[in-house]
Amino acid sequence: MTLHGLMQDEPLLISSLIRHAAEQHGDREVVARTCEGPVHHSSWAEVERRGSRLAEALRALGVGEGDRVATLAWNTHRHLECFYGVSGIGAVLHTVNPRLFEEQIEYIVRHAEDRVLVFDLEFLPLVEKLATKCPDVQHFVLLAEGKDIPADATLANLHAYEDLLTAQTGQFVWPDFDERAASSLCYTSGTTGNPKGVLYSHRSTVLHALGANQPGVFGLKPTDCVMGMAPLYHANGWAMPYVLPLAGAKYVLPGSQIEPAACQELIEDERVTAAFAVPTVWTMMLGYLAQTGKKLETLERTFIGGTAVSQALRDAYRDDHGVEVVHLWGMTETSPLGTIGTPTARVAELPKEARDEQLLKQGRIPFGVKMKIVGGDGEEVKRDGEDFGAMWVKGPWIASGYFKGEGGDVLDPDGWFPTGDVGTFDEFGYMKITDRTKDVIKSGGEWISSIDLENLASAHPKVQLAAAVAAYHPKWDERPILVVVPVPGETVAKEDVLGTLEGKIAKWWMPDDVVVLDELPMTATGKIRKATLREQLWNHLVESAS
Repeated sequence: MTLHGLMQDEPLLISSLIRHAAEQHGDREVVARTCEGPVHHSSWAEVERRGSRLAEALRALGVGEGDRVATLAWNTHRHLECFYGVSGIGAVLHTVNPRLFEEQIEYIVRHAEDRVLVFDLEFLPLVEKLATKCPDVQHFVLLAEGKDIPADATLANLHAYEDLLTAQTGQFVWPDFDERAASSLCYTSGTTGNPKGVLYSHRSTVLHALGANQPGVFGLKPTDCVMGMAPLYHANGWAMPYVLPLAGAKYVLPGSQIEPAACQELIEDERVTAAFAVPTVWTMMLGYLAQTGKKLETLERTFIGGTAVSQALRDAYRDDHGVEVVHLWGMTETSPLGTIGTPTARVAELPKEARDEQLLKQGRIPFGVKMKIVGGDGEEVKRDGEDFGAMWVKGPWIASGYFKGEGGDVLDPDGWFPTGDVGTFDEFGYMKITDRTKDVIKSGGEWISSIDLENLASAHPKVQLAAAVAAYHPKWDERPILVVVPVPGETVAKEDVLGTLEGKIAKWWMPDDVVVLDELPMTATGKIRKATLREQLWNHLVESAS
């Protein structure tokens, strides 16, 4: 018979995070660039106050537990308030990626059966189109004041966000309910087939925020000022709306402007000490700093995920700007924290060169995540840093499936979730991604890591971006080719790029060609669309030979 402990059973709810921030760090600033341009200054106490008014307003509109409320919005203070006002009443915050194709957005809104759609003004034309195709949406909320509603707006049941908040009593009390209730919904990018929904719970979200605030993970303090450059619609803004109020840190949101000039200005004006973004954002920032001579005087560290960080990028920020680059890995299905590239005691004691090499890997596993790497024979591979295989994860903030059962049963018999990544574990417990399962290049039956090729090519001083993809070969089935974008104002030759790889890879890994483009196709979250490149260049070697 189980002997239960005599402890209080307090539900882990998202509203508890903002209540804590308002009570303990109420005057800590929340700063956001508005869609109109000016910078808006608020605080965690103000986010809690306005979030509770939004919760009261949604209830007045008939929104109940489990109802989905969609957002089409950028990284602003009003969008942040939705993270608490919606989930705080037991409804589900559904952040929609506005950079998807219109057909995909329509599919997602219909599939989620959203009842309310909250949006920034620039999306009004899109929302008016969606209104005729998404009958479940009963109310539309414009993230603005009543005076900002255009006179020619055609939406029925259109409300101004600020007017809704002003009309409430301000006496709302956050309710308690089951911590396993759904809290938010994010759809995968849908590069293959329709997007699939990842449905988070209050329990998983609070545990994830606690996990991210573990010592040695993000390491954020109340004295930190953190800029969240990852979009709020992408994996819950990399969980910053939940992690930062728990840490008590200052939060800076860049609005819709993620370009280097606007972000550098905010970093300097608000004295940002830490930032989160994908590598392409930091690559473009590096070019901007070199061109203008501007600095990142207060920035101490940046957390980079989404794709692998090259040694050249890491070294440039550390050596030229004094910014520590911390690698991390995760996905929408992991909330998103999976691994973190901070040093353990053993790694910290390594000689500098060995430590640098170690910390370029995707990192170690924090408490709350379990991981295994399985080879082609179905057995776990050795943790030697050489044997690689498919990565599987498990834990209290890892998805168990997709909304409405899309994709079928995804877990293995022991409850592990397939990540779609291929990687290795080493003796220090650090994981390294060698490829996506769908991106790995299989030449003559042997795997070639596209990520390793990209990292080496990116070390060339004239290469801004690099992607390695498979192209058809009549003898070897597939051979690697490199696609590169030169640094602005520079030209780069095939021989120069391949020379960067010589002596650092097996000869049979050497790409068969280098294709130079002005730009690469990108996803809405800053990742290279390798599927598009692969499709465009699949017959490149055959056509070049003929």
